[in-house]
Amino acid sequence: MRRVLMVNFGVFLLFCVGLLSTTLGQVSDDSDTNSTTAVYIVTLKQAPSLHLFQQQEAVTTVREQNHQGSKHGDTSTFTTPKLQPRNMSKSRYWRSRRSAIAQAHDSLLRDALKGEKYIKLYSFHYLINGFAVFVSSQQAEKLSRRSEVANIVLDFSVRTATTYTPQFMGLPKGAWVKEGGYETAGEGIVIGFIDTGIDPTHPSFNGTDASQRQYPIPNHFSGVCEVTPDFPSGSCNRKLVGARHFAQSAITRGIFNSSEDFASPFDGDGHGTHTASIAAGNHGVSAVVSGHNFGSASGIAPRAHISVYKALYKSFGGFAADVVAAIDQAAQDGVDILSLSITPNRRPPGVATFFNPLDMAMLSAVKAGIFVVQAAGNTGPSPKSMSSFSPWIFTVGAATHDRVYSNSITLGNNVTIPGVGLAVPTDEGKMFTMIYAVDALKNKSSAVDKDMYASECQDYDSFDKDLICGKLLICSYSIRFVLGLSTIKQALAVSKNLSAKGVVFYMDPYVLGFQINPTPMDMPGIIIPSPEDSKVLLKYYNSTLERDRTTKEIVRFGGVAAITGGQKANFSDRAPKIMYYSARGPDPQDSFLNDADILKPNLVAPGHSIWGAWSSAATDSTEFEGESFAMMSGTSMAAPHVAGVAALIKQKFRKFSPSAIASALSTTAVTLDNKGEEIMAQRAYANPDQSMTPATPFDMGNGFVNATAALDPGLIFDTSFEDYMSFLCGINGSAPAVFNYTGKNCLLSNATISASDLNLPSITLSRLNNTRTVQRLMKNIAGNETYSVGLVPPFGVLMKASPTQFSIASGETKLLSVTFKAKKNSSIASFGIIKLFGDMGHVVHIPVSVIVKMVSKQ
Repeated sequence: MRRVLMVNFGVFLLFCVGLLSTTLGQVSDDSDTNSTTAVYIVTLKQAPSLHLFQQQEAVTTVREQNHQGSKHGDTSTFTTPKLQPRNMSKSRYWRSRRSAIAQAHDSLLRDALKGEKYIKLYSFHYLINGFAVFVSSQQAEKLSRRSEVANIVLDFSVRTATTYTPQFMGLPKGAWVKEGGYETAGEGIVIGFIDTGIDPTHPSFNGTDASQRQYPIPNHFSGVCEVTPDFPSGSCNRKLVGARHFAQSAITRGIFNSSEDFASPFDGDGHGTHTASIAAGNHGVSAVVSGHNFGSASGIAPRAHISVYKALYKSFGGFAADVVAAIDQAAQDGVDILSLSITPNRRPPGVATFFNPLDMAMLSAVKAGIFVVQAAGNTGPSPKSMSSFSPWIFTVGAATHDRVYSNSITLGNNVTIPGVGLAVPTDEGKMFTMIYAVDALKNKSSAVDKDMYASECQDYDSFDKDLICGKLLICSYSIRFVLGLSTIKQALAVSKNLSAKGVVFYMDPYVLGFQINPTPMDMPGIIIPSPEDSKVLLKYYNSTLERDRTTKEIVRFGGVAAITGGQKANFSDRAPKIMYYSARGPDPQDSFLNDADILKPNLVAPGHSIWGAWSSAATDSTEFEGESFAMMSGTSMAAPHVAGVAALIKQKFRKFSPSAIASALSTTAVTLDNKGEEIMAQRAYANPDQSMTPATPFDMGNGFVNATAALDPGLIFDTSFEDYMSFLCGINGSAPAVFNYTGKNCLLSNATISASDLNLPSITLSRLNNTRTVQRLMKNIAGNETYSVGLVPPFGVLMKASPTQFSIASGETKLLSVTFKAKKNSSIASFGIIKLFGDMGHVVHIPVSVIVKMVSKQ
């Protein structure tokens, strides 16, 4: 599966983002390096529409309260300014404002470039005030000198990083039941997806559910659906409520192929259709692949609405300018949740990783009240491989669930070899003769010389059908399969045309550290993923051949075997475990690999071997071409699981801020697997299950998502936009970057805070010098309750909490202070936990991570 290939071969076949330097002229690939023109993202000093609106609301609120105060003799009350109305796109005022800002951008370009040629791609006005423009480096330099311009960044390339997981996550008997059943789960909530588009014809996105009940119209949403030949009128409905595409940066570069990439929201890749169905696909859709029904599929929030913002494409990935435009539009439309399976393939340069156009656009989205979830990236398992950085983004890593599709082959000597492959078995109780592809060539000597890849079973004309008929054909799985030059689907087609009984793929020894996911097969078959097991197969096969003593020609094929089949799922696996490819913390604060006092990932969720809807035109996985469902793996699959749970939380707690949703998800996560043992983490690409050790917060964040508990978290830790700004201003040397991206002058800030002082549901200290006290403000959203505080300190650290017990009324807030004291010098990270045990049953988990510990001499 392409979702995990890049980890093993150092080639980013998996979708990911290539971030560039914010300095002019530094680019990510040779094509940009050799060009004198490029796309630049320009940010202006004037505040965007959202910020201006909220400033106006604040002033209006103060005036109203002052008026009420003078009337009633009380001027002391001040409430939080309201968030933006949730239907900006349809507002006549905001349409006119958008037009005015675009005209101002045009005027600035004309004035600065004075008759020179340029192409403006987008005007951004809602989350950021700026534009994307195609200019030369000299023109970019001119723009950077304009007084109106705050920041100019070179555009960069981006690429993208279930039938059973709702059951594994406990939804049917937990979260769904508690909130009225799957029939209403997520109703009224709009999840926006920045991805490769969607196939609107898929039954997972029908406007009526399995009970033929129509979806309500979400009144707070104002998005529209593009109409194109690929995406005709009627493609959207009450389920799929919005669909747009963004490709101006790619078009300007001359790399957009409209026939292959679809100049519409239609998904030509498959990834976007898959992720949307995981989060919010309809309940009860039959997942039929290669003629076999693998069960009924459902999204995590099956009654939630979907809005698609296509900014990624199968042939080239995408570009940040298009992604920023998509985020800006999603916020204007009024989405509640934003799901991005997009991650950088390198750390953003500059004073801190947080200062890049994508993270800054997402910060403004959070300010607008949108919960943003992002895939952690598939760059694990090494430390500091995290590809999602900022504290306002909810970062999700990938873990397993307990469903496994296992296959095996039993040889004539009673040796059974495990393998994979969603295949039917051979006839029960019967063994079949095996024949190696090279031994079945029509003209063995000349054919091998002509085609050194004959063993891959890709060419029907090379083989002797009479020799193969009724036998199990042995084929090699080489590096060419990994690179897409050979395919299992082609080998199966060749085998069927040759009337083979089945196919056995052995692993070429040069394919190192590669993990194969179950692959659909429409005939008996198996892939043996282990090179060692492959040697056992070939040794047995060769030992059973009978050859003519003179000519050495094979006169009899004596090896026999039976394939058990792999379409039946096994649910006894220990799970969850953290997948080797899931990116790990600690969170890198900058390109110098200094650690941030921020826990990443925030959480892990099912991301391995996930069934999801598949586009009818998808070519991302050749094995699933033409199918309506596909099994994919990666953090791209984990993120939409959490987006779906976030929709359930938002449905229940409509006034929850994004950080409150993040808190509910985090403090209720589980840290033990389904056997009651510690969650384990894979530590190596090759034979990953043999390298496992207990997972730490840098592997799994707060733990594995617990949807049912997240709907009743007891206490929450809330963080405001102003807190994030104080944190950004507190970064040494960050004032210019903060001003460039947000227009905020850090010199006017009353106070700054460090990352560890953000009111997050975790505590991370990259450097503990003697003693440090950290505080967390908790709010009770449940009934009156008394909590006891339990501490498990990190190794080498003394930890003390105050208070050790407290009572907290419904709606009340309490401050928890935790003091850390280093006992010994150490640069090895150690981990602990704070648990708050409520007498009404709530348990709040706060993981603690301390990296460098220093004890100064007295």
